[in-house]
Amino acid sequence: MIVGCVLLACTLLVGASSGSRAGQPLKTSCRPGFSQNFYTVIVPRDVLHGQSILKDTTLSSERVKFEDCQRSREVGFVSSDPNFSVRADGSVYTEQEVANLSEPVQFMVTARGLHDPHIWETTVKLALAGHLHPPPLSKIGFEEMLSRVWESQPRVIKFSRRHQRASSANSLRRQKRDWVIPPINVPENSRGPFPHMLVRIRSDQDKDVGIRYSITGAGADQPPSGIYNIDPISGNMFVTQPLDREERASFHLRAHAVDMNGNQVENPIDLYIYVIDMNDNRPEFQNQVYNGSVPEGSKPGSSVMQVTATDSDDSTTANGMVRYRILSQTPHSPIPNMFTINSETGDIVTVAAGLDREKVSQYTIIVQATDMEGNLNFGLSNTATALISITDINDNPPELTVRTFAGEVPENKVNVVVTNLTVVDRDQPHSPNWNAVYRIVSGDPTGHFTIRTNPITNEGMLTVVKPVDFEMNRAFMLTVVVSNQAHLASGIQSSLQSTAGVTISVQDVNEPPVFPVSPKMIRFEEGVPAGTTLTVFAAQDPDHFIHQIVRYSKLSDPANWLKINRTNGQITTMALLDRESMYVKNNMYEATFLAYDNGSPQASGTGTLQIYLIDVNDNAPVLIPKEAQICERARPNSRINITASDADAEPNVGPFVFELPSFPASIRRNWTISRLSGDYAQLRLRIPYLEAGVYEIPVIVSDSGNPPLSNRSLIRIKVCPCDNNGDCSATGAVAAAGLGTGAIIAILICIIILLSMVLLFVVWMKRREKERQAKPLLIDPEDDVRDNILKYDEEGGGEEDQDYDLSQLQQPESLEHIINKPTGVRRVDERPVIAESQYPVRPSVPHPGDIGDFINDGLRAADNDPTAPPYDSLLVFDYEGSGSTAGSVSSLNSTSSGDQDYDYLNDWGPRFKKLADLYGGGEDD
Repeated sequence: MIVGCVLLACTLLVGASSGSRAGQPLKTSCRPGFSQNFYTVIVPRDVLHGQSILKDTTLSSERVKFEDCQRSREVGFVSSDPNFSVRADGSVYTEQEVANLSEPVQFMVTARGLHDPHIWETTVKLALAGHLHPPPLSKIGFEEMLSRVWESQPRVIKFSRRHQRASSANSLRRQKRDWVIPPINVPENSRGPFPHMLVRIRSDQDKDVGIRYSITGAGADQPPSGIYNIDPISGNMFVTQPLDREERASFHLRAHAVDMNGNQVENPIDLYIYVIDMNDNRPEFQNQVYNGSVPEGSKPGSSVMQVTATDSDDSTTANGMVRYRILSQTPHSPIPNMFTINSETGDIVTVAAGLDREKVSQYTIIVQATDMEGNLNFGLSNTATALISITDINDNPPELTVRTFAGEVPENKVNVVVTNLTVVDRDQPHSPNWNAVYRIVSGDPTGHFTIRTNPITNEGMLTVVKPVDFEMNRAFMLTVVVSNQAHLASGIQSSLQSTAGVTISVQDVNEPPVFPVSPKMIRFEEGVPAGTTLTVFAAQDPDHFIHQIVRYSKLSDPANWLKINRTNGQITTMALLDRESMYVKNNMYEATFLAYDNGSPQASGTGTLQIYLIDVNDNAPVLIPKEAQICERARPNSRINITASDADAEPNVGPFVFELPSFPASIRRNWTISRLSGDYAQLRLRIPYLEAGVYEIPVIVSDSGNPPLSNRSLIRIKVCPCDNNGDCSATGAVAAAGLGTGAIIAILICIIILLSMVLLFVVWMKRREKERQAKPLLIDPEDDVRDNILKYDEEGGGEEDQDYDLSQLQQPESLEHIINKPTGVRRVDERPVIAESQYPVRPSVPHPGDIGDFINDGLRAADNDPTAPPYDSLLVFDYEGSGSTAGSVSSLNSTSSGDQDYDYLNDWGPRFKKLADLYGGGEDD
């Protein structure tokens, strides 16, 4: 208990971090283990029963998190403190009743896989919510604090005799024991000297046998290795370097004792080393600049924003307890302290009224965060900037700039802007608090005008949406009210300047004449004669205050049936009105007329006249079809269907009457007709047999008009022999066509003559083709380039044939083969003794399309023929050498010793001008 008190005192003096940097989750791939190396669990006071905590009580909703990377491994937790343990879900609970938790408790938790040799460790610190904190660190010196921590360590740790004979296999299992080895506390950032002794490990058997001590675990023989070591003879345990609690907050080591032969003398004991925190980390803001906002006109206590700073030191001690305060406010309007901050939470709130966006739109607040519970003398501090924007509310009603607006508009115009209503609003531009909405409250009962808002300038555009008439209203007096899209803020009243009057003057313009009724419909029977007066289609001039003359003209008359009187608009006909005309649709004929005045500028209007034509019986019915065929022998199905049609309308159409004429008598003797219905009839043979041929049968058809109209129509009927199916045979069809034997013979003779002409033409073409193939080309054979390869004397290869021995150009040792050649022949290139190449033979019957192919084939053969000149051999030319038989050319030298005059070259004409310039320079050169 004394050791625990010393540990608690050191902890309160120095402090421990709530979460080390080593405890932050890794951002790499998933690795099994605890999420943090150090957990601080705050125990609420409602779990207390008096001052104690009952057994199996869950201490907090905070949990120790273990990540198994979804391997579903079975993991068990073992605590180094017999009073506390951790369940499988990570919750911390009491294994037995705890009498008091007024001071923080710290213990190690080990995770072991039931079927896995891996071991993971973490440290858990329990602190009761709201426990008191010790005085600041400044009250004692740093060196004194370190000395207290060092002196608080147990000087000697002995192996427990109870577990001396326990097997090594059971050493990994937590044993029930009557006392616990107190943890070893090591302050971080110690300046040494190192190595510094922590404790001495000894066995009671060191007097009987020689003992060798060793330690194992993370920090000793496992990474990070070398931090702790032990003297194997004396058992003194040392720390070799400064520690950083933010990197690792605790260590779990095991001490071993063996004899000189390596045999285990004592069971291993657990050593828990805790790194004591020091205030070596200043608070860090999550952001250097925070942005917040608050509406203007907000009441004191209105929340603005929150700033947050974190401290890596222990948040349960003064080292990690951060406090906030405001250092400055810019600007100082209306007072320097418009805001305050909650020292513990960092919430910034207003403390005074008077926020006005139109005066100050943004405040800049410098916030300071200090640890050690805000102690400015001993705590570490950091600052951040908070930008507070004052958001707009609709506390300024829109105001029109003048009390009365004026404008004018021409009559009969729409979408014309009469005038712009200007308004002033001090709220946030282009926001609902600023956007103006205009309404016409009086002076426009018929809705001639509307007001649209210009989204850029916020002006009201008074626009005409319904034409105004100067003759009806020469002026308008409107009352306009302006407001915002958003309602005014509570307590804000509308301004008197939000209402204004608008005077609108209507301008008189020359209006076009208007037809009172358009379209105007009249009814007339078709067939009225030309010159008939139909109606008077007159227009009226709306300009009552100006006397103007109206004139008329025809604008559209598809059938050209009508004319209009130029002065009074009287409509008369120029031709018969025909209901069956193509220009009449559904008994209606339409014409358009133009009325115009003599105003300036001239104005015109149009009107449409519709004439409904009443049908009269002026069209006789007609029959279809005009041609048909029937078998020469009467059969039940040998009949011809006839249909009657009439261009007139009811009641001047069917039912129709069909009859055969009485003359000639053979018509009724051979044929009979019967009506099937009002529009259809059947014509068939009356006699059993009628000779094949073509007959024209007249049929009289009458309509039902009053009086009725009749029509005599001829139907051309072909009577022919039929097959069993009742269809005309081919021979019968020819016979029915009325062709005699002579006509048939004549047709056959014409066919034979035509075939003979075709045959003769083919024979003539074949013969001509043979003659053309037998004839040579029209050009001279000597000029025919297709099979003439021109050969020229060649001396040898050109510039491209450079791959030869230049020594061959020297004087040869033997000239016999040259001397024996005939006089004048100096070339020594020889024709290869090989078979000549085969050149393509010109076809006997050349075709113009083959000439190009023939030339290309011959060219390729000549290029690849080694026997064709020039021969691909070495050319040897005459070489004078030292014994040349040629005479001396020294006589060409000039015998005169003086300069020769070449000026006479200038007299030889332009051909010698260049030579004269070269040699006639004289001294000028």
